Amino acid sequence: MRIDLHAHSTASDGTDTPAELVRNAAAAGLDVVALTDHDTVAGHDAAAAALPPGLTLVTGAEFSCRLDGVGIHMLGYLFDPAEPALARERELVRDDRVPRARAMVAKLRELGVPVTWEQVSRIAGDGSVGRPHIAAAMVEQGVVETVSDAFTADWLADDGRAYASKHELDPFDALRLIKGAGGVAVLAHPLAGKRGHCVPESALADLAEAGLDGIEADHADHDPDTRKRVHALAAELGLLATGSSDYHGTRKPLRLGEFTTEPDVYAEIAARGSGATPVTG
Repeated sequence: MRIDLHAHSTASDGTDTPAELVRNAAAAGLDVVALTDHDTVAGHDAAAAALPPGLTLVTGAEFSCRLDGVGIHMLGYLFDPAEPALARERELVRDDRVPRARAMVAKLRELGVPVTWEQVSRIAGDGSVGRPHIAAAMVEQGVVETVSDAFTADWLADDGRAYASKHELDPFDALRLIKGAGGVAVLAHPLAGKRGHCVPESALADLAEAGLDGIEADHADHDPDTRKRVHALAAELGLLATGSSDYHGTRKPLRLGEFTTEPDVYAEIAARGSGATPVTG
């Protein structure tokens, strides 16, 4: 089995619609794909309705968190999307995204970058607007060559010149909410230093003690040595170790199935999730 547990659609900052995502996952030879858009479940129904025969969809989301000033992401799988506390938190994050994005556009214009809110809004479409949409606008204006080039201290990185904060969960609260909705919680790319500061390994131990299910080990933002370290940490802390592409369509140079999760790890995630069940086409 080929299993990719981290992918995004146009419901957040990917370029594939949910239906295109599942079709592309099947074409890439995947058996299982997780739809984990940022802070939203808006793409789940469309993805499930378009599932090709033989492909299994794991519903989920990637929750924006911050711990001691460091931005981190928590993947939630197979939670009940209607559970009130978690649904309310997603709404708070969603409602904060537009003013935050407008603030970053204003900062960029003060820095001489001619992006406009109308441009960013067009790129985001119906998706949950975020920094990748602003970065794509900067690419269109020729300010940077790629979306990744915009995530530096000069521009949109945490504490960068054009950065603006948004409502973010404490990861321990995110963990409690995901588990309370019957979900499975996996910390995304925990040692991805190229994204900025990482939380210390001691924080991973604290999260494991609080009920974290797993950590994402095999990821494009982890070099080979880092992947080995994360696998070792998973073993030390009794956590599941996952692998995934973090696919965003054409917005990032990542391929579906670039990294994958072992079948026994996926089976354990499916067994632990009680808020929803995987959907098979």
